[in-house]
Amino acid sequence: MAINFRKNAAKALKQDDIQINLKNVVSRLRDHRSAAFTDAALFEQLRLECKSIRERAVFRLPRLLEQLEGNLLRNGIQVHWAETTLQANQIVLDIMQRHQATFLVKGKSMVSEEMGINAFLASHGIECLESDLGEFIIQLANEKPAHIIVPAIHKNRKQIASLMHKYFPEMPYSEDIDILAAKARYFLRDKFCNAPVGMTGVNFMVAETGTLCLVENEGNGRMCTTVPPVHIAVTGIEKVIERLDDLPPLLSMLVRSATGQPITTYVNMISSPRREGEQDGPEEVHLVLLDNGRSNICGDMELQETLHCIRCGACINHCPVYRQIGGHAYDTVIPGPIGAILEPQKAGMDRYGELTQASTLCGACSEVCPVKIPIPKIINRLRWEAVRQDTCNVSGSCPARKPLEAVIWKIWSQVCSNPGLYRLLAQLVTRLRNCIPAAIWQGWTIARTPPKPARTTLHERLKAKGIDYE
Repeated sequence: MAINFRKNAAKALKQDDIQINLKNVVSRLRDHRSAAFTDAALFEQLRLECKSIRERAVFRLPRLLEQLEGNLLRNGIQVHWAETTLQANQIVLDIMQRHQATFLVKGKSMVSEEMGINAFLASHGIECLESDLGEFIIQLANEKPAHIIVPAIHKNRKQIASLMHKYFPEMPYSEDIDILAAKARYFLRDKFCNAPVGMTGVNFMVAETGTLCLVENEGNGRMCTTVPPVHIAVTGIEKVIERLDDLPPLLSMLVRSATGQPITTYVNMISSPRREGEQDGPEEVHLVLLDNGRSNICGDMELQETLHCIRCGACINHCPVYRQIGGHAYDTVIPGPIGAILEPQKAGMDRYGELTQASTLCGACSEVCPVKIPIPKIINRLRWEAVRQDTCNVSGSCPARKPLEAVIWKIWSQVCSNPGLYRLLAQLVTRLRNCIPAAIWQGWTIARTPPKPARTTLHERLKAKGIDYE
């Protein structure tokens, strides 16, 4: 079923608290990022290097995935392939049932959101607990993440304090951030120690060594990978990179673009389960590689740049549309500019094609992207796919253009290619300028003055001035 983006956006624009919360947090993230990239020349050099790394990896994706699988298996990590989210969910369920596990503690993972794993496992009697503080807050509120880096970006301190007090009434009400974090930490600590299975996402997979790289700031991800006896990592197939040497520049760009830090607090490198003589670590490590439309994207040389994304969120923070409406209006796992090009390609233009209109094409997203994804160019390509009259190269029903719209543009084409007809129509419009119904402008006049044709045409004005325009 297609989303109703316009209705969602209109609703979000009426929620003043969301507007204030968004602007406060997004402004700080943008300021931190700017402070982290003071040397423009060095920034551009690093961008080019990271673009080359991701370009090379996506171009060689099939071969690198085979190399990755071989090295992971040699390291003792079990690899599972899933073409759809349903298959990925079933793989996780099978692992849980094999270990008779009824509880799963999760680190932050956008792919697990894409899978809808929490609801799926809950329908089979398995509890999932989010351990990332932002995701934990969202789970308590029974909401979806509003941002890929700051899931609870739309909530302020008072809202979070009220939510925590509702679920932990035995603890005194407080709006102090440290106390709120301590509440969550106290609750989660016992869960970490007793969870039979932990789940995380993956930021990068190194094909050369069979290594899974996970970056985070809270330490909860490391608890999910190390304490439970079974660790399940879920990720999209595009997260692979070729060499271990490719990792440092990507990590540098990721954390500075996302939060403005010179380096993240925790960098986890996972290459195997617990080995003999080691004191900690899981006894089993599973990697679920999800396709879910990514192979189709990879098959198009122009659209495959979408898969270069390293999920830093910089484009989201700089998007004027997102800053006004927030992430929930998109009704997708990934919001903002990157979501506007990724989600229609994965789930279909018939469902998410409207998101390609959620852009001013200002280019801010492309300017800050650490891997130089030409997002406005891809948006235009997808818009073209939505209205083309032959066949559609993107999943979902095409074309999206209504029959009446197609007729109107056909007439417009004929008028513009016939000078005599164009002049006649221009004269007619100027003479009937006061008779144009307001309804013709539809949503344009919600925030703008209705346009009105001039009293005379340009040709008529030039002729009156004695200017030869022929």
